[in-house]
Amino acid sequence: MTKRSIATVSLSGALDEKLRAIASAGFDAVEIFENDLLSFGAGPRDIAKLCGDLNLEICAFQPFRDFEGMPEPQRSRNFARAERKFDLMQELGTDLLLICSNVSPAALGGIDRAADDFRELGERAAKRSLRVGYEALAWGRHVNDYRDAWEIVRRADHPAIGVILDSFHALAPGFPVRAMASIPGDKIFLVQLADAPKLELDILSWSRHFRSFPGQGDLPVGEFMAAIAATGYAGPLSLEIFNDQFRAGSAVQTAVDGLRSLILLEDQLAPDWPKLIGEPLAPKPKSRGTGFIEFAVNETKAGELARLLAQLGFRKTGKHRSKAVERWSQGKVELVVNSETDGFAHSHYVTHGPGVCAIALDVDNAGLVMQRAETLKARTFYQPVGPGELEIPAIHGVGGSLLYFLDQAGKNWDTDFEQVPSDARADALLAVDHIAQSMPYDEMLSWLLFYTGILDLKRLPQMEIADPRGLVQSQAVINGDQSLRFVLNGSSANRTLPARFISEFFGSGVQHVAFTCRDIFAAVAEMRKRGADFLDIPDNYYDDVEARYDLAPELMRQLRANHVLYDREGDGEFFQVYTHIFDERFFFEIVERRDYQGFGAANAGIRLAAQAREVRPASMPRV
Repeated sequence: MTKRSIATVSLSGALDEKLRAIASAGFDAVEIFENDLLSFGAGPRDIAKLCGDLNLEICAFQPFRDFEGMPEPQRSRNFARAERKFDLMQELGTDLLLICSNVSPAALGGIDRAADDFRELGERAAKRSLRVGYEALAWGRHVNDYRDAWEIVRRADHPAIGVILDSFHALAPGFPVRAMASIPGDKIFLVQLADAPKLELDILSWSRHFRSFPGQGDLPVGEFMAAIAATGYAGPLSLEIFNDQFRAGSAVQTAVDGLRSLILLEDQLAPDWPKLIGEPLAPKPKSRGTGFIEFAVNETKAGELARLLAQLGFRKTGKHRSKAVERWSQGKVELVVNSETDGFAHSHYVTHGPGVCAIALDVDNAGLVMQRAETLKARTFYQPVGPGELEIPAIHGVGGSLLYFLDQAGKNWDTDFEQVPSDARADALLAVDHIAQSMPYDEMLSWLLFYTGILDLKRLPQMEIADPRGLVQSQAVINGDQSLRFVLNGSSANRTLPARFISEFFGSGVQHVAFTCRDIFAAVAEMRKRGADFLDIPDNYYDDVEARYDLAPELMRQLRANHVLYDREGDGEFFQVYTHIFDERFFFEIVERRDYQGFGAANAGIRLAAQAREVRPASMPRV
């Protein structure tokens, strides 16, 4: 069966930290990156013992640089250097040395010259029962295409010499991958995998700083793997990721993300590649939107939040039979306000302050979602429930919050509540439109993989939003019928509103919830009658809207009077209005969509600037 591997260069920390994180995530094998070994305080035999204790096979030692095609005396020195590395490999207990194509200005071209060098090196390696794999770097001086690397290996014609194929080096330059299918599987000594976003960069910088795990970027890794499958290759699939975010982040989380990406890739390939490791993933059940959203507050904030919800037209429809928990409803929107003094919600409140502690998602089959989530290394959640209370399956999500899953068996989640009589007025709000979560910028790729791997969500193109104090990256993921939308926001600038939310909220979480309505002006009018007030938008914005769009004077008057923002995509129109920020933590958005698919990205900078004028300066302490 194919083994799952990762190169130590992909993770942060010292070598022993990396190895423990890799083993803990569930990998079978590891590539030892030379610099990790050189900078470590223990010798290769100690590293070999640690890997043995962790049940990790060392599938390769890498990289050996600038070998082939060198003039004398460098050529002789290279063979002496290789012998020293062979000594080290035998102490490590690995039989494969990765050699990447020469980038030295002194290197001489010529496929036959390179093949002669590798044939001689193969003789030396074979005497020690070792192997050498040759990889074409996309910026190699004379060899930058895997087809040339394979031709050198073919002409070397030695059983100890094989080719190493790397998805980035094949896909980033745009080389056709079909030719891989003609390479005999037993001459491919290792397959390395990396994805990457599409960027207008030189390929060396692109590779060194922006690689990502399969599924996190834009490269056709599936096509690459289909070609590999056709060769009959049965060796390890190894992740080799050079990424500044990963090297600065948690080694444990990066390793989990790496394994998750391999499992998802294997699931995609399984019909055509039966030798892949592990059982097939449970299929993705269909999601059908949000079941409920739970807020964790204290008793004082519960009253303040209740007043705001009432102003927005929500009705208190239930009170928990035994806990300080209330249910508020409008249209298909169900909100739970939890002010208990123990349990998960209370611990979330103590850690983060007032905010969303849980989101329940409506799915076809909660059991299948949980199976899939557990296979993909999500953390499951269990909390004892009282007599007669419903136990809802859940996993931990962004910022340690919970994702509950409701199917037919969980439809009666509200049976724990005593019904509270309420008036029968018409509902202005229809459903949850989207949920926006703020997180550190370097966690965005991780949560993108989490959502799209576990749920039937696809990603939209990432947007860049201008905050008055820096740039914010925004990534939306949506399901097929757009009944479920998450927007992930992150910023590397520490004074933007999302960044301040994280620092003052003590971690990632839901920064705002958007509700959809049929008529935003009628909805806002009713809310104002109940005492609601909305984010102030400057007249300068409306002057620009008036100049850009040929809107009727009455519509422009309504936009200005109600602080409603406007956007247009083709024939589609979008209207949005925001509440003030609640306790400097989170806020609500009301939207009306008229054949419009986006999120009003053109208005995001206006909203952020307006909120920046209202929030407490970052230097002022909270009272």
